[in-house]
Formats: sequence, C-alpha cells, structure tokens
Amino acid sequence: MSVPLPDDMFDELCPSSLNPIRFGDKWAPLIIRCLEHGPRRFSELRVPLKRVSPKVLTQSLRSLERDGLVKRTVYAEATPHVEYELTPLGRSILKPMAIACAWAAEHWDELLDARESYDNGGHLDRAG
Repeated sequence: MSVPLPDDMFDELCPSSLNPIRFGDKWAPLIIRCLEHGPRRFSELRVPLKRVSPKVLTQSLRSLERDGLVKRTVYAEATPHVEYELTPLGRSILKPMAIACAWAAEHWDELLDARESYDNGGHLDRAG
C-alpha cells in the first residue's frame, strides 16, 4: 500500500507553476511527480491535482501514455480498477525535471517580477 498523496502537494505558489520549461502539457510534470514513488489510481491523482478537471487529467494521462512515459494497467478483479505508473522512459525524465524545478525555485523572485511587469503592461513599452 502506498502512502497517500498530500492534498497540498501542489499549492498555488508551487515553483512548478512558474517553470517556463515544459515537459508535455501544463499538467504533465505534476502528474509525473505524483507517480514518482509508484503506481496510483486516478482517484489518488485527483487529491493533489484538484485544480485539474477529470476530463483534462484524463487527456494528460493519455498523452503521457502515448509518449511512452506512463503505463496504464487495468485490473479486472472483483472490483475493477486502473493504475497509472511511470515507465522506464518516464522515470528517466525525473532528473531533468528536478533540475528545472530547482532552477525555477532559484529564480522564483525574478520570474514573479517578470510576469507581474508583463501583466501590468510592461510588454507594451517595447517596439515591434
């Protein structure tokens, strides 16, 4: 039995939300992090990924499966269920993701300042 994923694993101020380096779609890195320590059911993934609609989470999981990063296993037992887990290829992306997350954490203030400046019209000052 795996340890439950924490509800606050990805809060609004998570550095991953500021990370300009993308691995798949917007939610893929968070899903990969959730699967880092072993297989999970869809309902388990929904706990820390509560901001993601079930439809979008399904689409992201299918995309990760298509790319060979996630394996989907259907268990046709008395109580059928599905589990998702990282493939060896998916596990190989954990180290580059950790480096990208560390970079985002190190440059957190600069990223926030840049986004705030842009959102406040700072991008309108340049020519072109």
